[in-house]
Amino acid sequence: QVQLVESGGGSVQAGGSLRLSCAASGRTFSSYVMDWFRQAPGKEREFVAGINWSGGSTNYADSVKGRFTISRDNTKNTVYLQMNSLKPEDTAVYYCAARKNGANYWGQGIQVTVSS
Repeated sequence: QVQLVESGGGSVQAGGSLRLSCAASGRTFSSYVMDWFRQAPGKEREFVAGINWSGGSTNYADSVKGRFTISRDNTKNTVYLQMNSLKPEDTAVYYCAARKNGANYWGQGIQVTVSS
């Protein structure tokens, strides 16, 4: 089992940047696929970005391609989401998630608010 804690959220103006971090407990972090999701008010939770165990493979939602970058540091048990050129429509609660062998673990979520 793994526990996840997000940090780095907050409020920013459109065009600004934020970096989210997700710190994981446990000694097997490097064996998990890590994802970022988000949920805006009144909307379903949606996939934002994912990264494989080594960091060598990443994928993104079309809405964030070219603006967001996911990365991980297995020595620090941490996954990051660098968010640039933020838009008001990026406003949401952001969640990190860990996947392995059909099991999914979620963080508690962190608010990101982008004002126009």
